[in-house]
Amino acid sequence: MFNLFGLGVKSEFDLDGTEFKSKYTSTKGAVLIDVRTPGEVASGTINGSLNINYNSSQFNTEIANLDKNKTYFLFCRSGARSGAACKMMAKMGYTAYNLDNGIGAWPR
Repeated sequence: MFNLFGLGVKSEFDLDGTEFKSKYTSTKGAVLIDVRTPGEVASGTINGSLNINYNSSQFNTEIANLDKNKTYFLFCRSGARSGAACKMMAKMGYTAYNLDNGIGAWPR
């Protein structure tokens, strides 16, 4: 499926807020990752999330050290960085889902 702006194809790993939260809360041992910068995280995040900054030079190393037997749920401000991170993680053998449209899509 193409997005409205024609910027690319929606990934099967992109979940809307309701799907994302439901799948996260029902997946045993799931890990929630906020890929925003520490400054963005300081303004608020989802409780229980781990911050791994997508823009950090250490991002690839930090991701490579994660347990491949766990399922990861990633988010950022808009869904772009977390979507790119999910695709990268999938290529590395991880199961990862992206919160489509970012943290604002997380149901309250």
